[in-house]
Amino acid sequence: MEMTKILISFDLPEIYVEKIRNVAPEVEVVQSEDKEEALDLAKDVDGLFAGFFSKELFQAAKKLKWIQSWGAGVERILIPEVVNSRVIVTNAGGVHPTPISEHVIGMMLCFTRRLHVFIRNQTEKKWERPETWTSPMIEELSGKTLGIVGLGKIGTEIAKKAKCLGMRVIATKRDPTSPASTNVDRLIAPADLNQLLAESDFAVLSLPLTKETEGMIGERQLKSIKPTGILINVSRGKIIQENKLVQALKEGWIAGAGLDTFENEPLPENSELWNFKNVIITPHIAGDTPHYPERLTKIFTENLNRFIHKQPLINVVDKNLGY
Repeated sequence: MEMTKILISFDLPEIYVEKIRNVAPEVEVVQSEDKEEALDLAKDVDGLFAGFFSKELFQAAKKLKWIQSWGAGVERILIPEVVNSRVIVTNAGGVHPTPISEHVIGMMLCFTRRLHVFIRNQTEKKWERPETWTSPMIEELSGKTLGIVGLGKIGTEIAKKAKCLGMRVIATKRDPTSPASTNVDRLIAPADLNQLLAESDFAVLSLPLTKETEGMIGERQLKSIKPTGILINVSRGKIIQENKLVQALKEGWIAGAGLDTFENEPLPENSELWNFKNVIITPHIAGDTPHYPERLTKIFTENLNRFIHKQPLINVVDKNLGY
């Protein structure tokens, strides 16, 4: 069997690098997150396990046949040179459903139980309780409608957890006639996005950044959300037109937002989003988990074994669709 050379362009802990080397005796693994060193190492590699990636790195890798992304999103990898090549791109789909779905549930619980308000009050030593039983201060998730925009692996796991909390779940899917999770009450075509937003108490963005999805949440979509609705974004910041979101929050089109990603990261100190008490901000960590390198390596070693034996890879990205 021919030698297969792999370049890992990020700091993967040695214990996981060894697991990759142990896939087969014919596997040679080199590793560097230094841009100049990676360019030199890339010259004769068959596969790239991509953390750091650039046009220059791709062009240096003359023998490259396969790129495995360290994340689920691959927009940074899908430069025209890659899209127009025969190089296969695979992503890390399957690493994120558990942590991101838990993050979404956490944000929804914060808004319904007003935990973000009480945490702020705690810092001010302020004891504030609802004045009546009918006060909107405290709510329940049970009985609420969750709208999931993008029913992939992450969206499916969010639906599963939401159902456990008694929520009604609706979702968009590219092909709404295809089978969906039993945890989804109704599938909606992407063209009917505004209908989903209008019905949702919580609207969660869980879809890749592509040419079609960039800027898809603008004024019309934000005005479709009910005034009591909450928008949660755990996908990519550029899916939302941020200036319109700020306007929506200022003018009360929506009740609040839970945001893990932004148009520019880190979120600039002068961003108005920092100032809203009805916004929960987290620094692009919804997918973080101590199990990340283990799950990522499991996906990569499965694909490496398939690559060596010329079998179909898992998590193959449609380079034209972008996911």
